[in-house]
Amino acid sequence: MGTSNHAVHRRFLAEPAAHTPLLPGSEAMAFIDVDSTHKRVYGRAKQGADYGRFKGIRTLHPLLATICTPQSRPVIAAVRMRRGKAADSRGAPKFVSEALATAREAGCTGTRILRADSQFYNAGVIAACRRAGAHFSVTTGMNPSIKRAVHSIPHDAWQQISYPTAVPDSETGELISDAEVAEIPQYTAFTGRKKADRVTARLIVRRIRDLAKPAVVGEQGELFPVWRYHPFFTDQPAPTLQAEREHRHHAVIEQVIADSKAGALAHLPSGQFHANAAWLTLWAMTSNLLRAAGCLTSAFHTKATTATLRAHLVQVLARIARSARRITLHLPHNWPWRHAWTHLFDTVHGPPG
Repeated sequence: MGTSNHAVHRRFLAEPAAHTPLLPGSEAMAFIDVDSTHKRVYGRAKQGADYGRFKGIRTLHPLLATICTPQSRPVIAAVRMRRGKAADSRGAPKFVSEALATAREAGCTGTRILRADSQFYNAGVIAACRRAGAHFSVTTGMNPSIKRAVHSIPHDAWQQISYPTAVPDSETGELISDAEVAEIPQYTAFTGRKKADRVTARLIVRRIRDLAKPAVVGEQGELFPVWRYHPFFTDQPAPTLQAEREHRHHAVIEQVIADSKAGALAHLPSGQFHANAAWLTLWAMTSNLLRAAGCLTSAFHTKATTATLRAHLVQVLARIARSARRITLHLPHNWPWRHAWTHLFDTVHGPPG
């Protein structure tokens, strides 16, 4: 059942991608983002629900992959329901392979870059990218080998980077606008594994001042700055600062996860694991269909959130009238989205060719 669901979703995404401007620029570049999330469930009747990362909270643990381009909002490439206590990276190499194949079927024939957090930093995920002919950009964390490499970077190698909009610090929540970035062009990862698993690529490191540490201790000022480091491992060809900006944009998948929990995944309706897995797939398909409708409506709706699309295009307070065997739809008077909605209607219901 699971394989059938995923195949249907893959074909369902390819069709609107071929007939609507769902992924503009995908023939040049596309980003495939992978992440996992926990969905809290209540009671003991849900199959697969278990205590995982959050103490005392029973969850299911879905995997998600999205596709976006520099000009588009993300669409959902693949989803997978898992048990609550499943490890973050369980099944990730196969899942990554499926997401990259789906991206190609959806028209992403140019450069494809897989982006992921540190829980997906493993040899299997990197190998899946290379087999598919895709690039990777994966956060590494600070293991002992990475620490040694980071601390060997010369002081004059760091470049200043400023963010157009402040971004929250992942540990303190403080907004930061400036950081420094450096690169180690040749870093070999997974040296503790067999030789065939070792990969040599770029290690790009962003560092920011540790705002959690006081600048003054007692009466003595700060002797030297304290930094926190955020490295990622990549083989993508962009210059250092551009690669860092593009990797940080991986956070777009969090918007999709938040939207899922505010919508269809606010409640998983069944006690059966496979039924909830099918529900997850149906949510992914309807989300992509709604995104395609937005692309056919207007420039504003192309970039709008799915909550806005539902409010403007689906939950319309219209009145249906029947007269002379004809059905007339009366839209709200002075409704600001009237022309956008009618444009979508006329596009979808155009005369047969």
